[in-house]
Amino acid sequence: MSRTRRLTITAGTLMLACMCGSVLVLRGLDRVRSGATLDQFLYITSPKLVKRASLGYHGLLADIYWTRAVQYYGGTLHNGGGRYQLLWPLLNITTQLDPHIIPAYQYGASFLTPPPPNGAGMTDKAIELIEYGIKNNPDDWHLYEDLGFIYYSNLKDYPKASDAFLRGSKRPNAHPFLAVLAAQAAQHGGKLQTARMLWSAVYQTSHDKYILANAEAHLRAIQVDMDVTVLERVVETYRQRTGRFPASFAEMNVAGLMRGIPLDPLGNPYKLTSDGHVLLKDPDNFPFVEKGLPPGYVAPAPKIPPAN
Repeated sequence: MSRTRRLTITAGTLMLACMCGSVLVLRGLDRVRSGATLDQFLYITSPKLVKRASLGYHGLLADIYWTRAVQYYGGTLHNGGGRYQLLWPLLNITTQLDPHIIPAYQYGASFLTPPPPNGAGMTDKAIELIEYGIKNNPDDWHLYEDLGFIYYSNLKDYPKASDAFLRGSKRPNAHPFLAVLAAQAAQHGGKLQTARMLWSAVYQTSHDKYILANAEAHLRAIQVDMDVTVLERVVETYRQRTGRFPASFAEMNVAGLMRGIPLDPLGNPYKLTSDGHVLLKDPDNFPFVEKGLPPGYVAPAPKIPPAN
């Protein structure tokens, strides 16, 4: 038998085997659609092995795995919740097969994040899923938004939330409100200098009246928080020198610790209490402020003054 004929037979045999394999895979997919159990469906949990077995049908198989993930989550939730132990393998395989299937990242993270019975309580896996989505879809600002909210709402990690929102705000066609969220998260996390820088950028670049007014109100609140922090340190310095709290800011002027009477961002003098606390004269004018509030103060519904 000639070499050419042997090669022809070998190639034909391999092609026939591939065709048979493809038929078997497609028939298997049909069985999955018609009701195979998830335990049967996930007898291979390795994304690499599933991808090899798909014989090029990556997108089709990803859609099927994503459908099964939604069905699994919905069915488990309908039955009262549970451990959702198969949720992460389903989502992981889905996104490994098709890294550009955006709904799997967004909705998948929302399935993984909540604690049982409404979710899997796998916040770390939700972050891993979203970060993988960002790696493969770096210009989709929605993914940064989702990541920011996981850090902000679920983990209370405001610096990381601010960073995620800020990264997203720089992507093409990103919603302007992402910059607002970045500034708000930084402020909530106590990073006042960073928050002031971000709110200033929002104020300087936005043309929306509401966003401008919101940024201006936050900038005033940040200034108050910084003022009160500094002033109370000066008060404590006076107490350490004299053994008592000052009766007024004028006493600290005489002691050479400050000049004049400190004013809030609206031009009203700060109040000094007998126990060394610095308070706002009218805190109702400062929505979002965290310092300078009298004990037991309950803020009214925010009324953001119009931007200048």
